[in-house]
Amino acid sequence: MPAFPFSQALTANQLGFNPLTAWQLERIPAAWPNGAAVKLITNATDVNVRLTIYSGTTTIMERAPVQGGGAVGVIPAELNTAPITWIAQPDDRLKLSYDNVSAGTPTVNGIIVVEPI
Repeated sequence: MPAFPFSQALTANQLGFNPLTAWQLERIPAAWPNGAAVKLITNATDVNVRLTIYSGTTTIMERAPVQGGGAVGVIPAELNTAPITWIAQPDDRLKLSYDNVSAGTPTVNGIIVVEPI
């Protein structure tokens, strides 16, 4: 099952950061006829980050706060961070849109796992 861990510092008031840009599985392969089960675990170093999740034409999660308390470069685990899960259809483009709503420079950490069904 393919996974993509990421950790990125955001600039002050940065909008629309998508860590999946140019990732091999940014688009669910059409060769997976039943789609894929997707799991995202993410956090940030402060509470001023918002996330919107898109899968194809579906909005999986409206702009919502990202869990704070993360450490720079430390990928979160399910033990202390609730995963966000959904089913993506073949040829869906996965898009994560992180927004920093402060003048600070928080870091977002995460891992996304995509498993064919």
